[in-house]
Amino acid sequence: MDQKLRKKLLELARRDAVVRDRLAADGSLFDGYHPEMQAIHEKNAAALERILERAGWPGTNLVGKDGSEAAWIIVQHAIGLPDFQRRCLALLEDAAARGEAPAWQPAYLADRIRTLEGRPQIYGTQFDWDDQGEMSPLPIEEPDGVDARRAAIGLPPLAETTRNHRLQSEREPRAVDLEARRKEMREWSVKVGWRTA
Repeated sequence: MDQKLRKKLLELARRDAVVRDRLAADGSLFDGYHPEMQAIHEKNAAALERILERAGWPGTNLVGKDGSEAAWIIVQHAIGLPDFQRRCLALLEDAAARGEAPAWQPAYLADRIRTLEGRPQIYGTQFDWDDQGEMSPLPIEEPDGVDARRAAIGLPPLAETTRNHRLQSEREPRAVDLEARRKEMREWSVKVGWRTA
């Protein structure tokens, strides 16, 4: 195991969490993509990119379970970098196929990419405020089979995850104007390259 690389990845993920917690505490995290959070995500992605060039995907044999999960967090949060996330998805899927990452990690990333592209997700891992002001899963492709797909990769039933998301979201400010929020998100998606105009 490469302890130096493991510690580097853990530090990058820790820095992300510290900034996120601070911005969440003052409420500014929830007002669009906060520039400070974006800067951390892009800096962490650049560091992970250098690691990928040298070592490939940092799987559990190389950096341990926590180090590999830190790498996943970094790519999962790099929402303003479509090419980077898409490239990492292929690497992460390969790592999971070799037993170097749990199957739920590429599932989460695939869902994130699909929802950012404006497509339905597969596993129901991505949530946002719905028209009733509740935290709900974003649209799901073939929703009748979602719990079977989730079980196959070690995730609990969607209803359980939805309950947990709703409990956690009680601490977050709700979007006052959902249509304006969605419009802003669509415009941002086009601007960064997730979608075409």
